[in-house]
Amino acid sequence: MDNFKKKTPGRPNLEYTPIRPHWTGSSKSEVSNYIFGSMKSSMTDVPAQTAAGSTLPLVGMPRDDEESALYNPFEHRKLTHPTSNTETLVHLLKGSLGSGILAMPLAFVNAGLWFGLGATLAIGAICTYCIHILVKCSHLLCRRAQIPSLGFADVAETAFLAGPEGLKKYSRLARFIINLFLVLDLMGCCCIYIVFVATNVKQVVDYYTHSHYDVRYYIVLTLVPLILINLIRKLKYLTPFSMIANVLIGAGVGITLYYIVMDLPDFSERKGIADLHHMPMFFGTVIFALEGIGVVMSLENNMKTPQHFIGCPGVLNTGMTVVVALYAAVGFLGYLKYGDDTKGSVTLNLPVEDILAQAVKIMIAIAIFLTYSLQFYVPMEIIWKNVKHNFNEHKNVAEYGIRIGLVSITVIIAAALPNIGPFVTLIGAVCLSTLGMMFPAVIELVTYYEKPGYGRFNWILWKNIGLILFGVVGFITGTYVSIEEFSQHLEEV
Repeated sequence: MDNFKKKTPGRPNLEYTPIRPHWTGSSKSEVSNYIFGSMKSSMTDVPAQTAAGSTLPLVGMPRDDEESALYNPFEHRKLTHPTSNTETLVHLLKGSLGSGILAMPLAFVNAGLWFGLGATLAIGAICTYCIHILVKCSHLLCRRAQIPSLGFADVAETAFLAGPEGLKKYSRLARFIINLFLVLDLMGCCCIYIVFVATNVKQVVDYYTHSHYDVRYYIVLTLVPLILINLIRKLKYLTPFSMIANVLIGAGVGITLYYIVMDLPDFSERKGIADLHHMPMFFGTVIFALEGIGVVMSLENNMKTPQHFIGCPGVLNTGMTVVVALYAAVGFLGYLKYGDDTKGSVTLNLPVEDILAQAVKIMIAIAIFLTYSLQFYVPMEIIWKNVKHNFNEHKNVAEYGIRIGLVSITVIIAAALPNIGPFVTLIGAVCLSTLGMMFPAVIELVTYYEKPGYGRFNWILWKNIGLILFGVVGFITGTYVSIEEFSQHLEEV
């Protein structure tokens, strides 16, 4: 089979040789030596960002290689600017604390005060555990493949390559599915961000102009500014926007909490448990708000001490504890304050006549607008890497055209579905229940199939089946209820 060489971006003198050997009659030891000999010579000096990307050699991997126990992937990561534990914790909080926190009070409307509190903590624990599963499988597969680090899609692909023989042929499909759901998830989040921006700006403009234009007009008005900011292709140039957005989000949420905690009603005035029919809306909203699994592998891969990411207490446990506590507090207090009148973004419940409340709405709108470009960066990168080979000439023009087209699509979808509550639930149910629960469980089942096995009484098997079923139920019910809510909204319009 012909081998080919490809230069590694950013390392002009470094080459690797992706191979896809076909073995006929070779012994397992011969296969092991050939594969690992090629992989180790080509991947040892590859930076973690490159090894975890699309340059992963697609080769079969033995599950019982004797060298795997001695290989420490952390020692082979070549990072120019590795992040400390504190920096990683800050990035984790930034990646998890987004617009979803403003939708948490609405989630409690669909669950009830006390059930919502308990269920939020439980779902937060499940989401955190699923991230643990993904990271542990990544470490195990890095040792087997003797590769420094793996991204989310790489973990799935490598797990299938190292898993049962019958699953090896589905390794590329596993990568494709992960990337597909990541694109759908993040593009859906971009649509939600547009609706957040438009609804907050509309409320302030309506107050001062006494106009009552449909929110769709405000959504359409975001098109040109969004196109302009998303023509920026380098992530480093988006960093200042991220810093500004973080400051505005922090200040906005802080002032919102100030309004919420004033003159709180008695607990008895709110339902402890909501109707069962509304529970899927709660599930989808909480999953959307809490799930940060899309950024986890990137954070762990760039740590100076990745062994501190999971464990006790660990960066992950510390960060997710803070995130879950904040989301539960905002949801609980927001619903206690506003009850069934709670809106899709709790900022819309703030008194529109107050200057401070108006400032919060504008601050949140600007912050979410700036965050759009960062959210858009990942799906654009995934899509562009898979289509750029089709453009031999005028690649820059093609990339700019795709960017403009994708931004336009998100604006069109947001204008078509401006009801933010069901929108949040739909994204949470469809994408994040799969990415955050079902896929990590499947990856662990494949990774642990032969070695180290499923444990006593096959408890790992039954546990993961439970996670998959929980995700499937959330997927189906959340999607159904969201579509039903959209249908009712369209009929009212």
